[in-house]
Amino acid sequence: MTTVIFVHGTGVRGREYEETFQIIEQKIHAHNPDITVAPCVWGDVFGTKLNANGASVPLYDGTLALDEVETEDPDVVLWGELYRDPLYELRLLSLKSIEEGSSNPFGEQPADRLQRQVENFTPTAELEAELSKAGITGVFGEAREVVIHSQAYEEVLPIVSESDLNEYSAVVARAIVAEAMLISEQQEKFPPILTDAKLRDKVVESLVLTLAEAQLGLGDWLVKPLLHLGTNYVKRRRGAVTDKVSPMPSDILLYQTRGEKIRAFIKEQIAQAEPPVVLLAHSLGGIACVDLLAQQPLSQVELLVTVGSQAPFLYEINALYSLEYGQPLPEYFPEWLNIYDLRDFLSYVGSRIFPNVQDVVVDSKQPFPRSHGAYWTNAKTWEAIFARLP
Repeated sequence: MTTVIFVHGTGVRGREYEETFQIIEQKIHAHNPDITVAPCVWGDVFGTKLNANGASVPLYDGTLALDEVETEDPDVVLWGELYRDPLYELRLLSLKSIEEGSSNPFGEQPADRLQRQVENFTPTAELEAELSKAGITGVFGEAREVVIHSQAYEEVLPIVSESDLNEYSAVVARAIVAEAMLISEQQEKFPPILTDAKLRDKVVESLVLTLAEAQLGLGDWLVKPLLHLGTNYVKRRRGAVTDKVSPMPSDILLYQTRGEKIRAFIKEQIAQAEPPVVLLAHSLGGIACVDLLAQQPLSQVELLVTVGSQAPFLYEINALYSLEYGQPLPEYFPEWLNIYDLRDFLSYVGSRIFPNVQDVVVDSKQPFPRSHGAYWTNAKTWEAIFARLP
């Protein structure tokens, strides 16, 4: 039977690889339990580490490869901000005028209802199931406490109005879920919700329904500034950014100078696998596999799948180790499926560089850099792979 070897990309180590591998193994075995899924963890042995905690790594901005007249999905922009600051939307909400809140001094105030709902609600069976599926059951309670005891939350309460109560509940729900994701990352846990936008949104929806029994939606007042923010994100084109900044993470720099050990390690895993072999390679793993397969015939390998890989870009700038620009791929090179995402600024198109490469575009609905690791929970990724498995 077929063996699929997963070759990871840049910066992936330890538990992150294990959890990613588990997702890949589950997806493949759900499709065909007879396929062998094998690891190729070169990073633990040959990968780099930031000895000065990243002091030498510059920051760089990226933009989508979209026309200037197009705007980014406001949900994607919003979650990009929430990933950096789970209280972002609450802070924005607190800027609404106090006059927009409830002016009725009698009876229970909307703020009291919201506070009671958030503090005392009991998760429904549906919500508990979604939290478990998302992998954040263990941190959900802590995340809720962080949000409801934050200054941003306390500043929002006075302006809660009856008409906007459902909207406020949605904002609080997104903050709690974003905080749970942040806590997971800080604990070096990598649950599926970190990269699965549909799963993330389902958890938020279930939480909103539990809190307010209302349908999820962004208020018009929030969509407008987010659309403006999205327009700023795409003012410049990605090509211009690429001309100025070449995204070369540290592992790629190491690979460019000492890549022979990594390629030899991959070759060993191929030799030990039962043919036919499919190489499923992410990011730098795709570069290493392209170099390996271009240098020598490996008849066991019937299919190369690169996901979020920079191999076509390196070839175009004449920096691919195995081939100078202008040299064709050898005739013995196996079939090549290349999967990319327009929001992943570390993914590139292969078919316009190499003949016979099949490019497939997917949309993770995730902002960069989370989009670079979001392929494995995207149904389109697996549709493309399963259609090509021997």
